[in-house]
Amino acid sequence: MWSYILKRILLMIPTLLGVLTLTFAVIQFVPGGPVEQAVHDLRRGGEQGGAFGMRTHTGVDAQQVAQLKALYGFDKPPLERYVSMLGKFARFDLGESYFRHQSVWSLIVSKLPVSISIGLWTFFITYLISVPLGIAKAVRNGSKFDVATSLVVLIGFAIPGFVLGVLLLVLFGGGTFWQLFPLRNLTSDNWATLSLGGKILDYLWHITLPVVASVVGSFAVITMLTKNAFLDEIRKQYVLTARAKGLSERRVLWKHVFRNALLPLIVGFPGAFIGAFFTGSLLIETLFSLDGLGLLSYESVVRRDYPVVLGTLYLFTLIGLATKLISDLCYVWVDPRIQFEQLER
Repeated sequence: MWSYILKRILLMIPTLLGVLTLTFAVIQFVPGGPVEQAVHDLRRGGEQGGAFGMRTHTGVDAQQVAQLKALYGFDKPPLERYVSMLGKFARFDLGESYFRHQSVWSLIVSKLPVSISIGLWTFFITYLISVPLGIAKAVRNGSKFDVATSLVVLIGFAIPGFVLGVLLLVLFGGGTFWQLFPLRNLTSDNWATLSLGGKILDYLWHITLPVVASVVGSFAVITMLTKNAFLDEIRKQYVLTARAKGLSERRVLWKHVFRNALLPLIVGFPGAFIGAFFTGSLLIETLFSLDGLGLLSYESVVRRDYPVVLGTLYLFTLIGLATKLISDLCYVWVDPRIQFEQLER
């Protein structure tokens, strides 16, 4: 077991290096970098002053450009900057944002509440509804209930989350019909003055529409995966044997089928749970004016805020690799018949 875990951890190193190296190399050829954007701001600022308090009358001279390059670290060769970046990342120093004047760590922490709120609610609601629904569909396979629920979840899956979000805003956000829910932020401006119960209700009031827009399209995959997993197990020989021994259908389903059928779901549970923190929908966050990690990543790419781009990429890739390892370990935890030697193949 420990040798397998050690091998997987060692394999994470070249994977991380590959992702960071490829991204860093691409960045070197992307036009409109931070220096060019700062120069543009300076030229546009004119007498009013551009970025960093610099003032210019007719343009930007070579000295100012050199100062900007030194400020962003572009006065050094790419290889030196690359090695310096790897050294900082090895110490979990993600650097400082070019334009927000904050550390990347503080930016990620400040955006987490929004992404966690959307992601965790989506995760828990999806599993709490989809797993029982999938089991019910498997037990009633081919019935009118099965056909009707399949139609409903597939329609929900076919509707993009941002389209549903626009529809919800039009209907319930004061767009055309009813002003039942707020349009932005996770809490009201007077949230600090509310009682505990008032704070909870205010938070749920704000989060309702974004969560509904995010969760509807998530039902289909988990529901159908649960149904198909249960159907595969129900048709196996050990289920027929259990029934032949006179066990009740309820006992057969919950004692014998349940554990084996949920293996694919449990194995994917760590990835889905961790993903809830870091895979907030950019379009949902933008649509409902929620400043989360998705919006941070998008704005960082647009503004060429490379420390944020590379820092978040490094962190999310590392978390993704660790989550994959945990998912593989869950195979053995759920089904002891699986050995680590099999996982290595």
